[in-house]
Amino acid sequence: MSFTLVLGLLGGLALFLYGMQMMSQGLEAAAGNRMKGILEKLTANRFLGVAVGAGITAIIQSSSATTVMVVGFVNSGLMTLNQAVWIIMGANIGTTITGQLVALDAGAIAPLFAFIGVALVVFFKKVTFHNYGQIIAGFGILFIGMEMMSTAMEPLRDSEGFISLMTSFSNPLLGILAGAVFTAIIQSSSASVGILQALAVSGLIGLDNAVFVLFGQNIGTCITAILASIGTSRNAKRTTIIHLMFNIIGTIIFTTVCILTPLTDLVESWTPGRVAAQIANMHTLFNVTTTLLLLPFGNYLASLARRILPEHSSEDAGVQKLVYLKPVMKPDEYAIGTSSIIMNSVSSELKRMAEMVRTNVGESFDAVSSGTTTKLADVAEREDYIDFLNKEISRYISNMMIHETNAGDLKKINGYFRICTNLERIGDHAMNICEYTQLIEEKHIRFTPEAMKEIADMKSASLKCMDSISDISPLDLDGYTEVAALEQKIDDMTKAFRDNQIIRMRHGACDNDGAVLYTEMLTDFERIGDHMLNIAQELAAEMTETK
Repeated sequence: MSFTLVLGLLGGLALFLYGMQMMSQGLEAAAGNRMKGILEKLTANRFLGVAVGAGITAIIQSSSATTVMVVGFVNSGLMTLNQAVWIIMGANIGTTITGQLVALDAGAIAPLFAFIGVALVVFFKKVTFHNYGQIIAGFGILFIGMEMMSTAMEPLRDSEGFISLMTSFSNPLLGILAGAVFTAIIQSSSASVGILQALAVSGLIGLDNAVFVLFGQNIGTCITAILASIGTSRNAKRTTIIHLMFNIIGTIIFTTVCILTPLTDLVESWTPGRVAAQIANMHTLFNVTTTLLLLPFGNYLASLARRILPEHSSEDAGVQKLVYLKPVMKPDEYAIGTSSIIMNSVSSELKRMAEMVRTNVGESFDAVSSGTTTKLADVAEREDYIDFLNKEISRYISNMMIHETNAGDLKKINGYFRICTNLERIGDHAMNICEYTQLIEEKHIRFTPEAMKEIADMKSASLKCMDSISDISPLDLDGYTEVAALEQKIDDMTKAFRDNQIIRMRHGACDNDGAVLYTEMLTDFERIGDHMLNIAQELAAEMTETK
């Protein structure tokens, strides 16, 4: 194999993969939240689920991306495991559209597509034109890469070693293994099928051998979802098991049929002389037929996944962890559809965080009222958990800000970042209030009955305001007005309570240590209200964005 041949092959592969990525990213950016919204609001209807899964995957041209999104939705509780089954089946059908596109004989006009797409990106400022330009340019670049690969591989037809390698794929197990491993490495069945088509167009592999590699590619594509499920809930992991089972069952069925019947010859007769189309047709036939065969047994697949991975109620009990987000996400793990997962999962994690903050606010005022440090350890432990969540959620959001292409999602995730920060600050002020109990015990401070009544009023106002925002869901005008009024009430209470404290000091009803501590607590109380209003403003802005 000459150096020039290797360069041509690598260059063609680079263009092919880059073109596919451009086209997929452009399609996803153009589709925006509509695509994600359809998945989130999916009903339990199996036929609708299959149709939506196929449609979404056809749009973003990646079954792996769709499955990754489904893993995230199941993990965040927005979708049940049984609903996920139908989406996965549909995704396997939708992913075949890429193979059909590659099978088109568009090599001659591919440069024209690339030029038109680049022109839209370079000469127009509107984001919509940029998205469509990416789609068109990616389409053209994909075919240019396909043509380069096919041309570079043509001399290999005279290489005995390479021919021997391709011939070895007539062994079904070797072919399936090769397809699965290669697809797992590049993490895209669409790309690996395209490369297989390029090999076939160059005359290096026939359909009779390519089918086994093709079946293995369907198994290898599961690796992306498996990686995405690391650190998620057991239900999310079961989703990847269903995806894997679907493709393994399909591979067993089709491998047996191809060995025992002339199915390969039949598919070849549909498009004689067009081997790329033959591979694309077999890919489509594999996924459509497997879906039809398994459609009546979808709920059984979900049950089997639960048996394979049973629930452990004691797992990780008491350990600080992210429930809805993976513990770590590196920049190179970001993929199409990831933003949708994180958007929903971040919201769920923020809700958990808000519930912990609310508990600490209430217990901190209770601790001061009791005048003891009995609640301090629990509040401090919960505050440590809140800090952990703030750090981990912020890491996710910071990474997402770098990669997000949808303007609406970027505004929303920015809002989540500010909500996270404000929740953490409320937690800090609650911790401050609880820590005052150390001084209360040490100095034997006692508050007057009037001050105790005011502390109870502070707790009531704080929790009422917190209850309005702790769901971390968009606020309409009435909801925001209610929080704003509560925050103003907190400001008014702070001023009135300070005035009352001055009067009590003048009458000698409280000592200096108690007066200083009470003043500090009023400052924390006021700051809690300010941060709650900040959160309400972000949630109100989110409601405006979704309209």
